[in-house]
Amino acid sequence: MEMNKIEAAIEAILFSMGDAVSINKICEVLGLDKKTAKSIIGNMSDKYEQDDRGIRIVALEECYQLSTKPDYYEVIKLISNKTREFALTDVLVETLSIIAYKQPITKAHIEEIRGVNSSHSVNKLVEYGLVKELGRMNAPGRPVLFGTSQEFLRNFGLKSVDELPHLEESQINVLKDEVLEEVQMKLEN
Repeated sequence: MEMNKIEAAIEAILFSMGDAVSINKICEVLGLDKKTAKSIIGNMSDKYEQDDRGIRIVALEECYQLSTKPDYYEVIKLISNKTREFALTDVLVETLSIIAYKQPITKAHIEEIRGVNSSHSVNKLVEYGLVKELGRMNAPGRPVLFGTSQEFLRNFGLKSVDELPHLEESQINVLKDEVLEEVQMKLEN
């Protein structure tokens, strides 16, 4: 198959599927090896970025998705009633951070870290599509394990959770001190 036909086939696959498609599926369907497919998709992605087009290819772990560029979100929002905004409160951001860094994690472990009931927060994050159930822990009661979703990666512009920022020990200690001060102030009031 000619290169322009392969690119057109990949574009058609990504457009028609809507969601992210695994590189393995693309290779299987088009009879390509992984290295070649990634190279072709990389070249296509570069073209989309250079040509000032309204779409781009987003890499999500070992998957790819055709997506609108963030610059055009407001235009899409004006024409579509389906565009959904959600508010991430401090509580939701805290819960999401714990899940992102500790996944797979149970609700009980999240609550242990936060020190409060987190059912509402976890349920909201699942509703927003940022968190998903990954399975069940092999322990009494078989608690649900939670982790971040591809939607989380998409919304935060990450290719994988490996791109999450890493904190140095000194930064962690500063954050712990700030939390302790805040808790102490609340207890005094």
